[in-house]
Amino acid sequence: MAKSKTYDYIIVIKTPAAHKLIDFFSQLLLLMSVAAFILAGIKNLHGNFLSNIKTISTLYFLAAAIIFYWLIYCNNQKRKGNEVYYRFGLLIAAFGWYLNKSEWLLFSIAYLLVSVLEKPLKVLPEAAFDKDEIVFNSFPQKKYLWKDVANAILKDNILTIDLKNNKLIQKEIDAEISEADEKDFNEFCKERLIANV
Repeated sequence: MAKSKTYDYIIVIKTPAAHKLIDFFSQLLLLMSVAAFILAGIKNLHGNFLSNIKTISTLYFLAAAIIFYWLIYCNNQKRKGNEVYYRFGLLIAAFGWYLNKSEWLLFSIAYLLVSVLEKPLKVLPEAAFDKDEIVFNSFPQKKYLWKDVANAILKDNILTIDLKNNKLIQKEIDAEISEADEKDFNEFCKERLIANV
């Protein structure tokens, strides 16, 4: 959502279950990387310990350690109720996969892509309303002009937007809204609908 624009109303929508799925998928990818890098590090061990410090095994073990630490850090942050992103660990994993680019280049590219997309896919879902449009803070961002809206109402913590093309959007909101605020919002929507008939 554009930071420079001021909206009359911003309604926070309940976080979709997809966010948990994205987190699970990210954690699974990171654990797979840790296992693969430890195995690759062991496979590339040669000679004594001091000679191994300068080999690729060290990079594999280092990548596995950083990723494992990042998983622990993210899980601690999640327990505290903070929003977490696994993209740093995914970037390290992409680097680790790139170490053996002759066999694992596609994995490296896939991990890089996942790390770039994770944050936009987990954006806080909001619906913003002003005199010109309704904007859903999602990936990709969705905008609806008031002239395309047949009805918009907030009732019983459900936001309902009925578009003129017969598309119905219903979203459960994240927090209780007082009757006064609900009435104020619904009057605003009614005014915008009348102004755009």
